[in-house]
Amino acid sequence: MRQHSDQPRRDDVVELRVHGVSGAKPSVILGAERVRQVAGDARGGFHRRDGSDDADPTGVTLEAYRWGDLPSGTVARTLGMVFLLPFMLSNAAVWMRPTGSGAAGVTVLCRLLALNLTVVYVVSIAGVALDLLAWRCLGAVACRAPFDTLAGLDDRPVGQRLAVLALLPIFAVAFLRLLGTRRPGPAGNPLWAVEPLVVRLRAIHVAAALAVLDVLLLVARRGGGATPVTTLLVTLSAAVLVVCVGLLAAPGLIDRAATARTATVTARATGVLAAGLTVATLVAVGSDERGWPSSGGLPGYDAIAGGALLGQMVLLVVLSGVVLWHRGRSRLPRGLGAALIAAIAVGLAGALSAGLVYLTGILLGGYRGDGGPPLPYRWTLLAFFLHVAAAVLLCGALTVLSRHRRRRAAVAITARDFPAPPPEAAGQVRRVTKTVARARFTEWLGLLAATYAALAVVGLATSLLGQFGREPDELARQSLGLPAGIVGMGLAGGTYLLAAVLLALLLGGVFAYRTAWFRRYVGILWDLGTFWPRAAHPFAPPSYADRAVPELTDRIVQLTERHAGVLLCGHSHGSALLALAVLRLPPAARRRVALLTYGSPLGRLYARLFPAYLDDKTLREVGERVGWRWLNLWRDTDPVGGWIFAAHRPGDPPPEAADPAGRVDRRLRDPQGLLPSPGQRRPPPVRGHHPGESDPEFRAAVRELIGRLRPTDGE
Repeated sequence: MRQHSDQPRRDDVVELRVHGVSGAKPSVILGAERVRQVAGDARGGFHRRDGSDDADPTGVTLEAYRWGDLPSGTVARTLGMVFLLPFMLSNAAVWMRPTGSGAAGVTVLCRLLALNLTVVYVVSIAGVALDLLAWRCLGAVACRAPFDTLAGLDDRPVGQRLAVLALLPIFAVAFLRLLGTRRPGPAGNPLWAVEPLVVRLRAIHVAAALAVLDVLLLVARRGGGATPVTTLLVTLSAAVLVVCVGLLAAPGLIDRAATARTATVTARATGVLAAGLTVATLVAVGSDERGWPSSGGLPGYDAIAGGALLGQMVLLVVLSGVVLWHRGRSRLPRGLGAALIAAIAVGLAGALSAGLVYLTGILLGGYRGDGGPPLPYRWTLLAFFLHVAAAVLLCGALTVLSRHRRRRAAVAITARDFPAPPPEAAGQVRRVTKTVARARFTEWLGLLAATYAALAVVGLATSLLGQFGREPDELARQSLGLPAGIVGMGLAGGTYLLAAVLLALLLGGVFAYRTAWFRRYVGILWDLGTFWPRAAHPFAPPSYADRAVPELTDRIVQLTERHAGVLLCGHSHGSALLALAVLRLPPAARRRVALLTYGSPLGRLYARLFPAYLDDKTLREVGERVGWRWLNLWRDTDPVGGWIFAAHRPGDPPPEAADPAGRVDRRLRDPQGLLPSPGQRRPPPVRGHHPGESDPEFRAAVRELIGRLRPTDGE
């Protein structure tokens, strides 16, 4: 008869392992060929070894929680969410805000920037549907077949063509809303109760998207002469945009419990009004039989697109300035991630929007004889090329400039670990030193983030030049004396670079789901981005933590009720999931729990990236909740994980006896030796960020924590 741990011995302890972003299989996590699932479903669940007894001879029952499929899912779903990447990044930026007086301002700016991304998205889709197809291909320019007729619309009046093809951006907004409403699984007790906030944000973004589409159509119609109807509709549409901005610009208006109900009613009413205005606009434009002005492009489109892109850059520059100013007043260089991630989101969103309009027009032949694609998008593509080139040069320069200091620190660390290496180990010493030096580049990410955020002025400058109607090649010849064609090369380079980025994103979405080793390197960005709930952009992917953390918490409570104790072992990002689960445990469960983290980014990265949520105070609270039964293992060769409270390198002063946090961190020498062990042909490997559950140091830490959990004879 099979003996399971639902009838445990008195000293039975469960070792619950939670993997990092690599998404390892349960058999790998548990070190067993055969495993069985004991709870959860196909996308996330708990597994144990499939054998005659779950527990090993020491009375430890191994269990693994696999959550790796929660952020992605099917290939089609993963590819769909690739297009939400700018929205995901803008949403993550709000969770990276600094603490103190600047936090509220950063939140407002992040939300306004997220709203602007939605506007830019709709304007770019409208550029294809209204400017390129309805106006150019079916009227001013003969595009390639079959787009020169497009289901017989070429014989219809201009207003009807615009009204029919305006359905494309409307469907695009509906598609975004559909993708953004997916949940990673059942959430009976979510980690963050933000769904009411998401409802308000969703109504605001949909209302703004529809209002911008209405303004595009009405401004084009007013180019042939204003009427009372078009004047009223454009005024109301502009008022909708003002209300949307106002709801987000007032600090705390949509967050505070006292004003949440009012904000919800206002947001929904604004959405209903925007939908009604869109219907009225389509009817008014489609039924207006007056003549339209003669122009190469849709009247007013360039100005509106340029204004949206300029607003994007202005918000980014202001956000970067606020964050950098707050950093200068702060004792710790934290909170820079908001500016960095927002800059990446804006650059990617602008490039994707410009590339969509630019490449579609070239493929269809709709930009012949009128000077090319809309001017704002030409400047945006050029800015994207310049921004990426400057970022590459910046990373290269920082790598070179920091190499000496990183190398010097790595030499000192290696010398302390291996004070008298034998001559035959010289090559291994060099490899270890190089690995440590590369891992220490993480400490320079703050300077890299600050410098990259400052590059936002490049985009602002190009957006301003586009607003003044200056052609890129003309300005380059007159102001810089550059030869003709050099700007065209930059535009072509930006186009090819954007195509490469799109291809990389699509292939990354496929391989991140299909290939474990690929996911280990690119999955960090996706798993971090989808970890946080939608507090800025409602069309961002939903948070998988709303399922993972409550699911972990419930399982831990069940295990503590049936076993003498539960040892929580979290590798990499798994340590963050466990830390949040510990904060949710009831008092009875906390007394029977211990925590072992390894390769953990909690102190080295997360406390810097998310200072308002995972700071030293929060991490100390985690330690107090588990009675300081907490050990953190880290290596100098690890570029991700590190110490949480103190480094404890050789030569450092011992921790204060009165501070239990000082006894949490334990540094592991890596590798264990420089020469092969007897009977081995290779020296011990450099572990770096590898989990290493079978390493002697890991097992020793497990035994120590289990010893603290098991009851004594007197209990």
